[in-house]
Amino acid sequence: MPDSTPQKTAILLLQDGTLLYGKSFGKIGTATGEICFNTGMTGYQEVFTDPSYYGQVLIMNNVHVGNYGVKEDDVESDGVKVKAVIGRNLEEQFSRLTAGGNLQAYFLDQQVVAIDGVDTRALVAHIRKQGAMNCIISSEETDITELRKILDAVPSMDGLELASTVSTTTSYTLGNPESAIRVAVLDFGIKKNILTCLVERGAYVKVHNAKTSFEELASFNPTGYFISNGPGDPAPMDYAVKTVQQILAAEKPLFGICLGHQLLALANNIPTFKMHHGHRGLNHPVKNLQTGKSEITTQNHGFGVSSDAIRASEAVEITHVNLNDNSIEGIRIKNKPAFSVQYHPEATPGPHDSRYLFDDFIAMMQ
Repeated sequence: MPDSTPQKTAILLLQDGTLLYGKSFGKIGTATGEICFNTGMTGYQEVFTDPSYYGQVLIMNNVHVGNYGVKEDDVESDGVKVKAVIGRNLEEQFSRLTAGGNLQAYFLDQQVVAIDGVDTRALVAHIRKQGAMNCIISSEETDITELRKILDAVPSMDGLELASTVSTTTSYTLGNPESAIRVAVLDFGIKKNILTCLVERGAYVKVHNAKTSFEELASFNPTGYFISNGPGDPAPMDYAVKTVQQILAAEKPLFGICLGHQLLALANNIPTFKMHHGHRGLNHPVKNLQTGKSEITTQNHGFGVSSDAIRASEAVEITHVNLNDNSIEGIRIKNKPAFSVQYHPEATPGPHDSRYLFDDFIAMMQ
């Protein structure tokens, strides 16, 4: 990093007592949340602005982050959603001519606390072994006892409802109002490029707050419903599960992604669970059981759906599995026009192997 930006000592303390020192980056301050990691080599700005990361402190496993700067349109929401960032080399200097600025200025503008100079690969190996846990980063408090007190007061992600926190407060529309394809979207933290994928395929979409009633969704006269991604634990979201059940009863096409996938499972009495350390990155292999083909997918989730309960269900069929650990990556409801995937087919960032799912949804509505 250039000498132009003075760096203070920063401290990272994990719930299991692991203590690491580095240098401050971005805002001088203190931040807490559940620690997680992303293994992608690119797309850091899209990752930072993904609402599904709300409430989490993110380890960027790639050694260099910020090396191609930041750009106004490389975002998935209205701002950075991660609570803090952990990096090995968080860069001010960048090489992309079209970038609008550097990562340090961006973090200062977005009030993001970060720690630089951490052996992120060793830290990721530790999280893989010990599992996700809460942590605290501070570049202003050096008393470890005080940091431990603050950390002990941070709630567990298990049982934490966060989706309504990041949802839109007012409904809005995108696309051509004259389109015959109308999609009512329940926003639990939707990424911009999911909406782009729908609009590019001719859909007229109306995005609604997470707690919108089914009656209000139906008043849009949709040809289909979309249940979005989002942060937190799906299990306490009874309000959303009820709405999904009402959508299923209406017999209109439904497509869910990530949290939307988990809510569709819960609506069919399939329980969810907190994963050991989750799936986050751009290169997770998934097999489509209907075609026999594999896909390289973008993923970001810390909860999953019960494979045993799905296999015992007469109403739900498994459509996709993770080739690394055989976890459930996609389902469809046998007697309803409804399906979902755990991963992110919009893939920003990531490969576009799975964007056919948006085509499938459009075809289902047609």
